[in-house]
Amino acid sequence: MADILGRVVATERRPNTPHQFHFWTALDAPVGIGTIVRVEGTDPVAGQLPQVYGVVVEGFSYSDLESPLHDVLGADGAPERAGRAATRRTEIRLYTANVLRHIPDDPLQPVALGAVYLAADADVAIALRMDAYLKEGSRTAIPVGLYRAGATASPIHLDADFLLGPEAAHLNISGVSGLATKTSAVEWLLASIFAHFPDKKGSVAALCFNVKGPDLCFLDQPATRLDASDLELYARLGVPAEPFTNVRYYAPYTARGYTLNTLRSHEALAHNVQPLTWGLREVLEYAEVLLNKDDVDAKADALIDFIRERVVDQEFRDDLLGEPRRVQSFTDLERWFSDLLKAMEAKDRESWRTHHVATIRKVRNRLTNISTRCAGLVTDDGTVSDLPWGKFEDRGVYVIDVAKQEEDAQDLIFARVITQLRERLEKRALGVDHVVVFVDELNKYAPSDGPDTYVRKMLLDVSERGRYLGLVLFAAQQFRSQVHRRVVGNAGTALFGRMDSDELATPGYATLPPATRTKLSTLDKGELMVRHPHFTQPVFVRFPRPAVLSGREGVERFPQASEPTLDEAIVRALRQLDRTVTLEWVKETIALAEEDEVLRARNRTQQARPEDVKAFFRAQLKRRVAPEVMAPRPRPAIRTGPADDPYAF
Repeated sequence: MADILGRVVATERRPNTPHQFHFWTALDAPVGIGTIVRVEGTDPVAGQLPQVYGVVVEGFSYSDLESPLHDVLGADGAPERAGRAATRRTEIRLYTANVLRHIPDDPLQPVALGAVYLAADADVAIALRMDAYLKEGSRTAIPVGLYRAGATASPIHLDADFLLGPEAAHLNISGVSGLATKTSAVEWLLASIFAHFPDKKGSVAALCFNVKGPDLCFLDQPATRLDASDLELYARLGVPAEPFTNVRYYAPYTARGYTLNTLRSHEALAHNVQPLTWGLREVLEYAEVLLNKDDVDAKADALIDFIRERVVDQEFRDDLLGEPRRVQSFTDLERWFSDLLKAMEAKDRESWRTHHVATIRKVRNRLTNISTRCAGLVTDDGTVSDLPWGKFEDRGVYVIDVAKQEEDAQDLIFARVITQLRERLEKRALGVDHVVVFVDELNKYAPSDGPDTYVRKMLLDVSERGRYLGLVLFAAQQFRSQVHRRVVGNAGTALFGRMDSDELATPGYATLPPATRTKLSTLDKGELMVRHPHFTQPVFVRFPRPAVLSGREGVERFPQASEPTLDEAIVRALRQLDRTVTLEWVKETIALAEEDEVLRARNRTQQARPEDVKAFFRAQLKRRVAPEVMAPRPRPAIRTGPADDPYAF
């Protein structure tokens, strides 16, 4: 049997309850806030000696003094004389622990007086109810970190059923920016999920929105700073210390259209970076995200619905317009509106199919400027470069870089991507069974106050109904108290890094003991407090540095490429499909073409990914014949008259 750590004590003023008990230890006992202990009872209950597991939440130090005045007088008011006393003053250490688990759990009785032991690995698993999902044959354990106390270092596991569904789902992480390592914790946890997600639960992928700087731009590059302690943690938790092997990046173009609007623009990293562009068909369904509801009334909504259902991608016939029309892009839509309004003016009509001319003009203005407001993401010609819907790969990571996008473009990307994920998971037509969606800066996208935006509605929908589909939200923010209560409330698992003292003073943290709140405000990088449905009390763990290159180091090793010329931009794009493309060939091919035409040809080539890239790209350009320069014709010599003829010319 292990050495006794201490003994349970109960007094008239501090009695023990079924949920809390007190114990004393020696002065050198390896006990602190967050330490897990085991209590061995002495009197059988229902024929079994009870065992109680608890976690330390408070500590006290006592002496036999009734007042500090006694100590001052005993040293004659001189602190240096206190150590010269004939006897050493008695000191005791008293700790308070919250109960994690009773064995047996019925009848539920106050914690009895008994010996206290430091929890071993097996005790930690039992105390946190991890034994239920660590069994061979029914193992659904996902390592989250290592619990350390004294000589104990035990892996802490989350239950995949309660992390990724269907029992519960979603994860929320809070902490001070730069000190709580929120992004690092999510990167580590994704690696752990990919390594330990049970095969019987199907396939899993991750879709991450990079919303600030280069945080997630180098997930496929190995870390430069993994010391021996990190490697030891990886080995102990059974996770390979390697970067993600299957990562794809997506980003819209800049407004100019030459290059992608992302910090991952170095030529050495361009092989798995693809453009994200949508046309009229993809955007019109989510037009309400970009339209001002105060400006677009029910009549305008009715016209937009009519265009979506009867005009776009159909052979539209109308007596007023004459010949059939087919609208497939914003350019086609602008032409359709223009022809319709001209025809109405020619026949002096104020309405068309119950839609007033003022409503038609308003909708025309609102819809046709979407491609301008979201330049780089929305194309006029209808060219589409989208995520691989229906072909998501198991253990694949898909990163959409929206860090440099305007707010309108960000809202549109969030709305369409999350809606597509939900719809395809409902039909089981995504390619994987579970998708983890990671969103940072939740204070911005799902605030507790402010207008009810479309993005906040989407995040609420995912948090409330996503787990039934396999759609799981991993979200991070600085201030949990300022995020919509339904978003954080539906997160089955919560992680807390280093917290701000002002945040800890809000009502949401009132259930935590004062010592726990104090420890939260002083956590080191790499330390987390974990809440999980199986854990009746929070647990502190340590996790290793992610095995991927950090954003700050990444931009130093792979600096952002300079703004290219049109020729260079085309070469960079086409060389990803055909390494034989040269700058000289591009210059010769596009010499007579307009800039917009060249960019459309590039986009269509990237979308089609043909076998013969050069021939396909050349075919997208209009055939032009260079003007033939004619040699000047020789002029005949002017005749002159005889020198003796005064009238000659």
